Amino acid sequence: MFMLLDPSLLTFSILVAAVPTWHLTKFASFAAFFSMRIKLLNILVFLGLFYFWHVIFSAFGLYGSRRLGDQKEEAVVLLKATSAAALVLGFVAAFFRVRMITPAFIVVFWIVATATIILSRLALREFLKRARRHGRNLRHLLIIGTNPRAVEFAHAIEGRPELGYQLVGFADDEWIGNREFGKNGKSIVSDLEHFSDFLRERVIDEVAIALPMKSFYSQAARIVAQCQEQGVIVRVLASIFDGQKGWANNSHLGGMDVATFSPHSSEGWPLVCKRLLDIFVSSLLLIVFSPILMIVAILIKLDMSGPVFFVQDRVGLNKRRFRMYKFRTMVGDAEKKQFELESLNEADGPVFKIKNDPRVTRLGKYLRKASIDELPQLLNVLKGDMSLVGPRPLPIRDYQGFDEDWVRRRFSVRPGITCLWQVNGRSSASFKEWMELDLQYIDNWSLMMDIAILARTIPAVVRGTGAE
Repeated sequence: MFMLLDPSLLTFSILVAAVPTWHLTKFASFAAFFSMRIKLLNILVFLGLFYFWHVIFSAFGLYGSRRLGDQKEEAVVLLKATSAAALVLGFVAAFFRVRMITPAFIVVFWIVATATIILSRLALREFLKRARRHGRNLRHLLIIGTNPRAVEFAHAIEGRPELGYQLVGFADDEWIGNREFGKNGKSIVSDLEHFSDFLRERVIDEVAIALPMKSFYSQAARIVAQCQEQGVIVRVLASIFDGQKGWANNSHLGGMDVATFSPHSSEGWPLVCKRLLDIFVSSLLLIVFSPILMIVAILIKLDMSGPVFFVQDRVGLNKRRFRMYKFRTMVGDAEKKQFELESLNEADGPVFKIKNDPRVTRLGKYLRKASIDELPQLLNVLKGDMSLVGPRPLPIRDYQGFDEDWVRRRFSVRPGITCLWQVNGRSSASFKEWMELDLQYIDNWSLMMDIAILARTIPAVVRGTGAE
């Protein structure tokens, strides 16, 4: 949103700054200005100017997540960015000899741009504060360590509910300081030895490490590796780790420096654009396919008794469980019969799949072949449980069968209706290839990749090769 809003505000600033110096141009009025012929060179200069402004704002980190960023610190960064933007404008004016861009023009431009852009950021912060105080946009946080620094960090987090953190608890081994720690009314939910097990079973969005690094460096490094393996964001109080995957940045909270290691490089505006794309496309498809949805629902009712939709608990973002919707393609007691068919499982790894599953109804075979049974998942996308593109959501049974943590990093993003697995052989791929494709998607994600996958999904569905 800011990548669209900032250029608009900068354009507005140029128009405001142009008013006092309008007499230096050959145009008698704005109407005369808009009636002039636009030269190709003018368009290129204008686009080049906005490109440099975009580079400047991106270099100052204004399009990344600033959840822990300080308001004053952000204002200072914005001041520097708009100052650099004003200098670029002055350079362009001098190079192309633009008469109306005088020193006074640049000063007015800088004042208006700085004021409007800072106000836009303040407005967003106020909106997010209200949303988080009402339980929206929350992140589950686990703190490693029970020393005074860990408690201080917890107080700093709890003292700022607008940050949107829900403290799960603390993880640490037994030591003499736990007696003093217990007086604070805080709870220790795991020891360090079983930290990885706790991470597998609980919804954890971020882990904050507050251990004494001199004596606990190896444990802290192991925790960082385990979090990266399972796709959990890590925050530590010093930039001492070299993350193998993802990226790191620094912020400040309560006078403490906090380094953040993310399992993937996608935060801030790219995820906002992805979510907007999900909402727009899923809404459009639900409207377009509504006649098909009604016809299929009627056919299912005529073909078998019971509910039209198959609703099942699946594992989603950071192991959050949600109810996933599909058209019912199996007999009513299909889940009970699965235990009887375990010996016939043809898939490797923890997943369950039979090519000619006897539980699938005659109508269900056609729905699966055309992937029509997946259409109700557009409701999950609209709700925010899923995305159009992302790793497929797995049943609880399959997740509990994982015996390696490296595959759990796939849960660091929202699950999707389609992904690289579907467009590269779909269910004919082995479990290991499937997981590797999911991680490849996470490590190389971009909006263009999502669009390309959606485009490749259409012929894959039409062919019907290996459909679920």
